[in-house]
Amino acid sequence: MILETSGGRTSRRKRAAVQDGMESVELEKFKTTKDRRDPILQMRKLRSREHQRHPQSHTTRVKASDGEGGGDTEVMQQETAPVPALSKKTKQPKECFLVQPKETKEGGTKTKKRRKKKITDILAKSEPKPGTPEDLQQLMKDYYSSRRSVIELEELNLPDSCFLKVNDLTHSLSSYLKEVCPKWVKLRKNHNEKKSVLMLIICSSAIRALELIRSMTAFKGDSKVMKLFAKHIKVQEQIKLLEKRVVHLGVGTPGRIKELVKQGGLNLNPLKFLVFDWNWRDQKLRRMMDIPEIRKEVFELLEMGVLSLCKSESLKLGLF
Repeated sequence: MILETSGGRTSRRKRAAVQDGMESVELEKFKTTKDRRDPILQMRKLRSREHQRHPQSHTTRVKASDGEGGGDTEVMQQETAPVPALSKKTKQPKECFLVQPKETKEGGTKTKKRRKKKITDILAKSEPKPGTPEDLQQLMKDYYSSRRSVIELEELNLPDSCFLKVNDLTHSLSSYLKEVCPKWVKLRKNHNEKKSVLMLIICSSAIRALELIRSMTAFKGDSKVMKLFAKHIKVQEQIKLLEKRVVHLGVGTPGRIKELVKQGGLNLNPLKFLVFDWNWRDQKLRRMMDIPEIRKEVFELLEMGVLSLCKSESLKLGLF
């Protein structure tokens, strides 16, 4: 029989303790893996944790006695704690990033927007050209093309003999009128009819009419001149003036002249010369026939007997 020393006993105890510790660790691992697989154990663990936190609100003791006289049994009734509902995946707030503007290079040039060209820019660069009878004929065709047939458009064509000499942009109004109307003094003396004029000068505005009247002093002489525009003068006042005295020259806008003819205050039959202020341009570099309202009124006036007088060669048209 072998006697173990005290040192041998202690070593054997250590080995046994280590072995027991390893078995307990493996048992705990087995339990944890088994608990993870079993949902019932998971629920029980959850309830036990809730019970440990709130022991008074979750457990009550109920004593129940057997009917046949057996011993009293003590039953623990555990209230079912409400299981918190699994919350849906909350949307995490998106991060906002502030985009910093790109730093422009010091040497870089900014791109400029392309500016649209206006008619005033084009006219400012283009050389002024004097108006011709063909320009008037073409404007008449364009204006009446959508309203009249081909035969009616041919009837609008005016003979070249009804046009005066074209202004070559070197004349003033007085010099131009002296050139196209050398016998003006004789015509003026022979004119005695009221409510009529011998010469009409048509322009785009009242201000331009006053300028033309001041610039024709060398031509008019003793001729009676009347302002035929709508600014500060009523139609009835102009009709009364035409009825009282003889007028040789009339300067005004097509709208007021058309209104006087319409109301019978102005008779066009004795008219000998009709001059358009054709080549003059306003601040926007527009001619009188470039303005739609003026162009419409001019053509309406031509239809009120002017075209028929031109075809009969009793009236001459001039483009100043």
